[in-house]
Amino acid sequence: MKNITKPSAAQRLARTIASDILLYNKEKVAEGIKNDNLFDVLTDEIAEGHKHFGDRVDASLTAKYNFVERAIVDVLIHRNAHHPTDIW
Repeated sequence: MKNITKPSAAQRLARTIASDILLYNKEKVAEGIKNDNLFDVLTDEIAEGHKHFGDRVDASLTAKYNFVERAIVDVLIHRNAHHPTDIW
C-alpha cells in the first residue's frame, strides 16, 4: 500500500525508520561506528528499512530522493558521533 506521495511525509517516515533501527540496535550501532563497519553490521536492518520505505512511499519519490540514506547518516551516524572511533 503506497500511500505516501508528499516528500515531507516520506522524509518523516525515513527518519522514523532510522530511529527505530537505532532504538533496537544501539550496541550494533556503537560497535559499527567504533570499528568503521556500521553498514556491514546493520545490513539486514537497513535492508528491512528500505523495504518498508519502498512499500509505503510512491515510486516517484523513491526514484527522486534518497531519504533513507540521509536519515541513516543523520540519525545513526551524526547522533552517535560521541562514540570513540578512529574515523573522526
